[in-house]
Amino acid sequence: MLVPGHVLVLSGPNLAALGSREPEIYGSTTLADISTQLQTLGDTLGLSVECRQSDHEGELVGWLHEASRAGWDVVLNPAAFTHYSYAVRDACAHRTGMGSRLVEVHLSNPAARESFRRTSMVAGVATGTVAGFGADSYLLALRALAG
Repeated sequence: MLVPGHVLVLSGPNLAALGSREPEIYGSTTLADISTQLQTLGDTLGLSVECRQSDHEGELVGWLHEASRAGWDVVLNPAAFTHYSYAVRDACAHRTGMGSRLVEVHLSNPAARESFRRTSMVAGVATGTVAGFGADSYLLALRALAG
């Protein structure tokens, strides 16, 4: 079902551990905190925001296809799937052919980290990427979709 102004925010593996997982890299903000901030900002921007998290690649792929069928914009933090998941990349590419936009987000800046993190399977099929601003990366992506 097409829902105008609906944004699906997807977070990949290990992001449910935000707040306690490597806070020196990812900060102390939890994913629940980010979801609350996104809901509040979405209300301000006139967007319906739905947040989901999964550690399972197939579930993320299914949600990306759901967003494609519905014409929803997507904010995606693919986490570790960024670097090797052709399945997530292909689901993102399918979405672009359906007229919706996708912003890839990262809390840290992968380009400034270990060499294996510098390649994104998603970047080439994303509308844009926001990285390195901690939890604000999600909020900046939502603002970009609203603008």
